[in-house]
Amino acid sequence: MQEKRLLVVGAHSADFVWRSAGVVARIIKDGGRAKVVALSYGERGESGELWKVAGQTEENVKSIRHAEAAAAAAHLGAEFEAFDLGDYPLNVGDDDVARLAELMRDFQPTIVVTHPEIDPFNPDHPVAYTTVAKARLMTSGAGVESGFKTAPPSEFLVFEPHQPELCGFLPTVFVDITDVFEQKKAAMAEMKAQQYLQSYYRERAEHRGNHARKVTGNKAIRQAEAFMRLVPNVVASL
Repeated sequence: MQEKRLLVVGAHSADFVWRSAGVVARIIKDGGRAKVVALSYGERGESGELWKVAGQTEENVKSIRHAEAAAAAAHLGAEFEAFDLGDYPLNVGDDDVARLAELMRDFQPTIVVTHPEIDPFNPDHPVAYTTVAKARLMTSGAGVESGFKTAPPSEFLVFEPHQPELCGFLPTVFVDITDVFEQKKAAMAEMKAQQYLQSYYRERAEHRGNHARKVTGNKAIRQAEAFMRLVPNVVASL
């Protein structure tokens, strides 16, 4: 059986924690690997608490955010890497797309997860989606053999945004994270610059757990995370 390799790419360093920490922990617990990439630290637009400290600097905020995200990833058993491209706005150039594509070729992910394509309240999230979609196509040679190193086509999903109805998000996959939920909570607790989101995403996991129970009839499911597939999954039989 092929080893599962999950790559999660967020616009900011905390995005993976709120929206996919459970599935990261789930895959690693089942014997797979997971790597998290943050295109920026969210140092300008998502670190309000840190900027309340007198004499705060952007470089210090980045350092704190890096330490928080690395600690969160460690709770899950994942690798963490930051591109440090700046936020609000997140500006991604061709070299940055090439860098992500090269990372994909090296890591060979079987599953790639990022933000949805639409977000009317956050300018950085759609940029992250476009970056990942382009890098993924470059990595697979746009579906054909090519003259550069490639990786096999991966599953491609987006994680649940903060306001799903306004982002064109329709959940097509629920992942049961009940037995790794404590790890997700520990990861969320590391993101001290955004403590206000911890209760929201604990409640969201409970809501999606309820939906997953309705779908499956499995009363043991207490918490879940929601994702939307962007390409079909292929199975031998229904």
